[in-house]
Amino acid sequence: MARYCFLLRVRSDRLDEYRERHRAVWPEMLAALRDAGWRNYSLHLRADGLLVGYVEADDLAEAREAMAVTEVNARWQAEMSEFFTDLDGRRPDQGFELLEEIFHLETQLERVP
Repeated sequence: MARYCFLLRVRSDRLDEYRERHRAVWPEMLAALRDAGWRNYSLHLRADGLLVGYVEADDLAEAREAMAVTEVNARWQAEMSEFFTDLDGRRPDQGFELLEEIFHLETQLERVP
């Protein structure tokens, strides 16, 4: 299973509300993510609004496509889009910047004799 990390930026005036919205994500959204193949998914928020996401999936493109066709994702993205900057008309799930993985401890430990 591949690991993916991504960045988004939350508006500084909406940080508290953004945190609150993620304390109890809709059960149907949680189920949709699971069913679409999102695993070990977490979000980390810095005080200035930098949001770092981490997810594992067999194929992130397929997992994103599976979510894109769900009704619950359309509702969630519509509500969440107001929290972000620099989306240029895209939904948050379309506007994140993927980061390149350059180190993974377990992978390198497997190579050590």
